[in-house]
Amino acid sequence: MQNVDTTKYVIHAEITADGIVERPDVVGAIFGQTEGLLGSDLDLRDLQKTGRIGRIDVQITSSGGKSSGTISIPSSFDKVETAILASALETIDRVGPCIARIKIGNIEDVRASKRQYVVDRAKQIIMEMFDENLLDTQGITEQIKQSVRVEEITHIDPDRLPAGPNVLDSDAILVVEGRADVLNLLRYGIKNAVAVGGTNVPATIADLCSKKVVTAFTDGDRGGELIVKELLQVADIDYVARAPEGKCVEDMTQKEIVRALRQKIPVEQVLDIYKIKPTSKKRREVTTRRKSLIRERPVRISRAGDRSHDTSPSFKEQEREPKAKLESEPEPQAEREPEVAEEVGQWFEPHLEALNGTLSARLFDRNQNIVREVAVRDLAKELKESNGDVAGVIFDGVVTQRILDIAADKDLDYLIGAKLGNIVKSPLCVKVMTGEA
Repeated sequence: MQNVDTTKYVIHAEITADGIVERPDVVGAIFGQTEGLLGSDLDLRDLQKTGRIGRIDVQITSSGGKSSGTISIPSSFDKVETAILASALETIDRVGPCIARIKIGNIEDVRASKRQYVVDRAKQIIMEMFDENLLDTQGITEQIKQSVRVEEITHIDPDRLPAGPNVLDSDAILVVEGRADVLNLLRYGIKNAVAVGGTNVPATIADLCSKKVVTAFTDGDRGGELIVKELLQVADIDYVARAPEGKCVEDMTQKEIVRALRQKIPVEQVLDIYKIKPTSKKRREVTTRRKSLIRERPVRISRAGDRSHDTSPSFKEQEREPKAKLESEPEPQAEREPEVAEEVGQWFEPHLEALNGTLSARLFDRNQNIVREVAVRDLAKELKESNGDVAGVIFDGVVTQRILDIAADKDLDYLIGAKLGNIVKSPLCVKVMTGEA
């Protein structure tokens, strides 16, 4: 009988016979035709008695005068002796009165299957039975953490490009080199990265770049430089960020990633650095039209020196301006762009500068005092749960239609973000502004 405690491998084979044969015929042929073939140390009858091999399982069916099926033999030998036993099975050429052929399909490593079960079960236990974060330990725990991150990765058709779960829905994306880079960014909560997979940039990337605000984020080596040059020639990118010299994106810490993204440079400077000619006029017109819905419309932040000569109404005065002009000149809702203030009061310039690159948001009351500070990813939830104590928000992120709708529902006075996203309809009660000059 099979000793399940000592089984290391299972030999899987396929058998065909030119005639009608049954299980006892196959088992008899295996024992009979291998007897003495490998010497007394590897005699199948003795090995089965001592538990070195388990019960021989045969599944066979007959149809049209021929028989076919499978053979499974558990083995507690090491891989070399198991391979010898498997090859001995292929020497069998007759089962009963019929000509037969046996072919080894594969040899299953039972221990590897058990290890995989341990990993899968551990992942399930962590997801279902633990409320806290994964323990910071070594070995198998790190493998489980890696598996959890892998589950967040999506693939963009038709090229099956590794990407974060928010790439298709986000107005701004990061283009990185490989799958490991996407994984590392996911580790720190950045879910809008997509990998090109090498210097041969696929058409899917070019199509994405024509619709979104794109930052190319590459390694600080020769390969990263080549990918940047390739992207500049085949795709419409807006910014370039590089890892420190000699370092890969997949090895960067959260602090290094934030610093690199804050130091990104506009594509115009990169074109000048690499002496690459700008995109043709025809192509620029096409990409400009396709990106027109998501290009940000920045406002100018007034400096102290400029303010003395400024005759435009203050932020509070703009709030009190009548809406007669908009009401008298209605335009189609799908084409209406969000109202953007021409100038921003000086009071929240320090907040914009402090939040730059932090992916955080500050919620203010009606006296311009900070109520609380949250991560941008939690902003929608915080606004939904607010009880009327929030009058406005300044945040390091993109002003999206979803955030704007929530702000209008909660009667906010203003939204100030880093960039302006794809806004189809803009409530008249909420001032929408961006902080880039």
